[in-house]
Amino acid sequence: MDAHDLIRVLKEVPECRLRLLELARETVGDDGTPDPEKLGFRRKELEEAIAEAEAYVKATREAVQCLTSMDHSQP
Repeated sequence: MDAHDLIRVLKEVPECRLRLLELARETVGDDGTPDPEKLGFRRKELEEAIAEAEAYVKATREAVQCLTSMDHSQP
């Protein structure tokens, strides 16, 4: 894969909005700290959102490694 291919692929990647951030805001109590009751009620959603965020981190690391290796392979 050359730089043009990588740029084309990256342009096709949709914007990422992690559910984890939204859920974190929704589970904060009136005092600004996490509300244990809200966290318990949304536990399954939070676990799924954490898995989603971890997958996003992995994909991002792979993209960075690809870009870095391309940069080092250029004369």
